Formats: sequence, C-alpha cells, structure tokens
Amino acid sequence: MAIADVKEYTHLSPEEVEELGRELDQVRADIEESRNADDAAYINRMITIQRRLATAGRITLFASKWKPAFFAGAAMLGVAKILENMEIGHNVMHGQWDWMNDPEIHSSTWDWDTAQPGEQWKHSHNYVHHQFTNVLGHDNDIGYGILRMAREQKWNIVNLGQPIYNALLASLFQWGVALHDLDIESIRKGQKDPEVMKKQLKQIGVKVRRQVGKDYILFPLLTGPAAIQTAKANALANLSRNLWSYMIIFCGHFPDGALHFSEEEIEDETRAEWYLRQMLGSANFQGGPLLHIMSGNLGYQIEHHLFPDLPSNRYGEISDRVRPLCEKYGVPYTTGPLHRQYGQALRTIMKLSLPNKFTKPARHDSADSIEVPRGRKKDSERPTRRTETGTWTSRASA
Repeated sequence: MAIADVKEYTHLSPEEVEELGRELDQVRADIEESRNADDAAYINRMITIQRRLATAGRITLFASKWKPAFFAGAAMLGVAKILENMEIGHNVMHGQWDWMNDPEIHSSTWDWDTAQPGEQWKHSHNYVHHQFTNVLGHDNDIGYGILRMAREQKWNIVNLGQPIYNALLASLFQWGVALHDLDIESIRKGQKDPEVMKKQLKQIGVKVRRQVGKDYILFPLLTGPAAIQTAKANALANLSRNLWSYMIIFCGHFPDGALHFSEEEIEDETRAEWYLRQMLGSANFQGGPLLHIMSGNLGYQIEHHLFPDLPSNRYGEISDRVRPLCEKYGVPYTTGPLHRQYGQALRTIMKLSLPNKFTKPARHDSADSIEVPRGRKKDSERPTRRTETGTWTSRASA
C-alpha cells in the first residue's frame, strides 16, 4: 500500500509533525553553524587518499602480467573508484562541501569518475529522487525503470526475468546509471522532447568516450606489453565498484520498512511532512567507520535523505540526534546489518517478479494494489523543489 498521508500513517497530529520539523531544523542549524576546519580537512584527506590509491594501482599495473601485481593493482584501483564515487563524488555533487568555497571541491565543478555526466546526475538524483523519494509515478529510482519494486507497479510477463535483470544491473551499474536521466520509459512512450534527448545523448557520449578511453585504451597502452592485462584489471576494478555501489544504494531504499508513497502525499506537502517522508522512505545499515567511509556514509541513509547537503562525516553525529527524535514521536527508524538489509531488498526483487496473487503482501501493504505509472512527470508539473535538493544547469536538463 503506497502511503497517501504520512501523518495518518504515523498517527501524528499536524501540530506534532510541525514540531518534529522544527526539531530537525534545529539539528540542521546546529550542524551548519559548527562546520569547521576539521570537516574541510576530512574531505581533503579523503581526496588525497583516493588519488594516492589510484596512482599506486596504476603504477602496480605496469607489472600486471605478474598475477600478484594484477590483483593488487585491480584491488587498489577498485577501492579508489569506490571512494571517488561514494564518499567523494556523490557527496561533493550534493553540495555538502560548497560552504568551503573551494572551486575544486564544489558541486558546480566536480564531475565524477563514472559514466553518467554530473549535471544529469544532479537532476535525476539530487532533485528528482531526493525531492520525491519513493513517490510512485515520480521517483524513477524505484527499480530504475528496470525492476518492479512495488506491488502497485503493474506486473508484466517480462518481470519474470527480474533475477537476471538485477544481476545485469548490479554488474553494469555505472552504465545503467548513465542512462538514468534519459527516462527510457518516456522515450518508449514518445513523450520525451527530442531536443532534450539529443543534448543528453551527446553529453553521455562525451563522458562514455572519456571513461572508455581512459580505462581501456590510454592507461593500458601506457603499460606497454602488459596492456591487455591492465585493461582486464581496470574492468575488474570497475566491476567491483559497480557491484558495491549497487548493493549500498539498494540497501538504503528497498529493505523492509522503507515505504512507498502515492502522489496524494506530496500535494501541499510542508517542509516537516517532507522530513517525515524521508524518514519513512529510507533505511540505514550498521557498521564500523571503514564501512561507512567506503559506502559514502550512506549507512546513514535516513540522515542523508533528511540533510543531503550536510557533510557526510557528520551523519553519525546527526544520527545520534535523529534516532531519539524517532523514538519520541513514534516514527520507525529502519536499520539493521548490511547483509540483512540487502537480503530483504533481494527478496523483494525475487518476490515482485511474480504477480501479486502469488505472493503475500508485506505488513504495511494491502492485498490489492492500485496500478501506478512508472514514468516521470515533467519538471514543470512538479511541486516547488526543496533547497536541500540542489540545482542543476540547463546544459543537461533544459
């Protein structure tokens, strides 16, 4: 059952919802006021570590004909790519470090080491996904237009192949994400503006050529006789990054307890109601400092969705204040071990490959679900965006 009224679902009065919103606003204000040189040092340290790892991996691959060097180089390069995508690129492009006024570490200038152009990511992810988190018919991150992830989405016989599609999506994640802002469903229905599509495809083409040229032509050729082995090591590094990124993202959005919402919920939605929807639509996972760094601190997905533009290294501190608020207002705080969160997401993928009549609904679902569209609305048809979700230029999305 997609939630149409989060106040009613949580049994909170409008006054209680607004008071919760004021308390969360205070959390935001406190963190913004306390950002300091230690935070700046953190992101600079992460960038330095990532670049040194990448350099060490590239140098090691000069000896990639030797198996230990092959695997060591691929491992270092894979970790470097994960760090760049998760803890650095994703968070920098959210504007988490814009307050530093560093032109090199700024959402307007950073473009990450993956196939999707940064501007398109900032539109499809920062704005569409974070503004309309888990709203059916708006948020195309619900299955990425490939998987059926909600009972309300109409079942089709092609959904029987979800286990295969899921494996392909995980393995080729950066390439699937590269096409995300195109909105394949709108193209299929003939609803996509041809001029916008042409601009986006051109931008994607430039980025793809750069990524392929760097990982599979330039750097391999630099290693001379080891070129083929180096290209294979680069492919292994990219595969490890794809699988890891896919798992972390799915653990934050599809475990049991991460709810979906109908369009009715976002009609005249207040800031406090937006906060509440983010808390209900996201899920955390537990782990130590290294796991959180390697996951871009998205183990604190609830906190990230509440404050996507606050520094990621502060999410642990923020969670120490958000969790008591959830207990105070009786709002679920969905969390668990990484393996359990992904196991629940994987179970949903398998389960929803079948028609609803063959599966039991989750506790919060109804037995009969109303069909909702998979496509996205035009930006002009959407409610006013929240400032936390960021901006983007017309270069990619106009």
